[in-house]
Amino acid sequence: METFDYVIVGGGTAACVLANRLTESGKYSVLMLEAGGEPKSMWINIPAGFTKLLNDPIYNWRFETEPEDNVYGRKIAIPRGKGLGGSSLINGMIYVHGQPEDYDHWASLGAHGWSAKEVMPYFKKIETYMPGGAHRGKSGPMHIHHVSERFPIAEAVLQAAAQDGQKLTDDYNSVDQDGFGYYQVAQKGGQRWSAADGYLQPVRHRKNLTVRTGAQVTKVLLTQERCSGVAYLQQDGMHEVAASREVIMAAGAVQTPQILELSGIGDPSVLQKFGITCLHASPRVGENYIDHFATRMNWRVKNTQTLNELAQGWRVGVAALQYFLQRKGILTLGTGLVRGFVKTRPEIATPDVQYFFMHASYANAAIRKLDSAPGMTMGVSGIRPTSQGSIHIKSADPMVGPSIRPNFLANSTDQQSLIDGMRIARRIMGRDALKSYIDFEMSPGDSVQTDAQWLDFARNNGQTTYHPVATCRMGSDANAVVDVRLRFKGLSGLRVVDASVMPAMVSGNTQGPVMMIAEKGAEMILEDALAS
Repeated sequence: METFDYVIVGGGTAACVLANRLTESGKYSVLMLEAGGEPKSMWINIPAGFTKLLNDPIYNWRFETEPEDNVYGRKIAIPRGKGLGGSSLINGMIYVHGQPEDYDHWASLGAHGWSAKEVMPYFKKIETYMPGGAHRGKSGPMHIHHVSERFPIAEAVLQAAAQDGQKLTDDYNSVDQDGFGYYQVAQKGGQRWSAADGYLQPVRHRKNLTVRTGAQVTKVLLTQERCSGVAYLQQDGMHEVAASREVIMAAGAVQTPQILELSGIGDPSVLQKFGITCLHASPRVGENYIDHFATRMNWRVKNTQTLNELAQGWRVGVAALQYFLQRKGILTLGTGLVRGFVKTRPEIATPDVQYFFMHASYANAAIRKLDSAPGMTMGVSGIRPTSQGSIHIKSADPMVGPSIRPNFLANSTDQQSLIDGMRIARRIMGRDALKSYIDFEMSPGDSVQTDAQWLDFARNNGQTTYHPVATCRMGSDANAVVDVRLRFKGLSGLRVVDASVMPAMVSGNTQGPVMMIAEKGAEMILEDALAS
């Protein structure tokens, strides 16, 4: 059997960071196993190409939730990236640290060592953010820029926010997240800059790094109370590989618990249903699942051009020419142009709702088909949800995806935050700065006025914003799955380093926090190696 010091399960965002940092010294041999392939599609580099990739089974696992009463029996898409770079290949590129209070909350829940003061140096280590600032990095692997394109209607949204009494701010990734402005995105020279671009590709030549694609890990291998390696499937059949130091789970909040349960690690009652022998009881694997839930409010627009017209017909050719000649124009746009972080009630200390504005609207949001007439959208998301669900296997077959039950909007606080956020969005859009642009509100429409009507709209139309976390929660209490150094509790040689270890949701998009976890996790792994 082949043996490596470290075996990384997954090739996504966290895994790319780990592969880079664990091979830096040259002391340790590292194997990365990714079920997907190399990122070859032309649509990956083009920021607007996310609309093509979100429905592409080559680059997206295309998971779905189970039908739940909270959303009137709807199945909701849970996209997860597939291939080297993971979800950073197909996401909207939005880069958010979260609020310092998020990480202080983690520490208060028992994640000692993960307070804001203790994690901020790792955010600085991640990024090259050229405007700089005391809280920002200038020499990291990830290039972070403000959205470069400007449009009159976007400027009018910012003016309307100011008229509503909202702050206009430049850097929401500094100390204070509150306010409106333009999003920061992971791009370089008008192109997507994925975790594979920033962390993996520059070190692929290292002799102590082995990367295998098309390698789907089916289980981790246990020898008594130690994780000794993994089994994985490639085109030529099953393989096993040993890890002399550690197996590191970095398959994400959906697939990390799935692989653990297939390995006989988890809640015995769950495993028993599918004939899997429980080798190590860990009842909270797959529990505590949290995700951001969002609605999309739409308006019909007049007196300007929107992406609905600019991205169709002969204008697409013009946009393509502009992009390939100058790396500018509408093809540099991702999922968010103008952002907003607001407090829906004055007694709340920090923002609880996030806005995503685009001067576009969808005829079919599921397949990203744009309206033919001018439109704009304000996405509204409650950013500190506490409603918890679960992710568990629904088959002993590793090729069958897990059962995802988010339990969205179960908590009344989550409901009220979203309702109030939608009301504020409507109020902002009604300000004088936008009077000349807005024709009428398409969705939900003026007939929706009461809390019950707003909640009904959310249950009928809301979607996830693709930020699953917390299914292998870290902490110092008995119910935590991993300890604060991300070591799996009760097993040696196994660590989890991905979004599943978050003890609570962060206030915003999760790509940046996942990279932070991987940077800090890699440092812990190397410290423990030196101490052993």
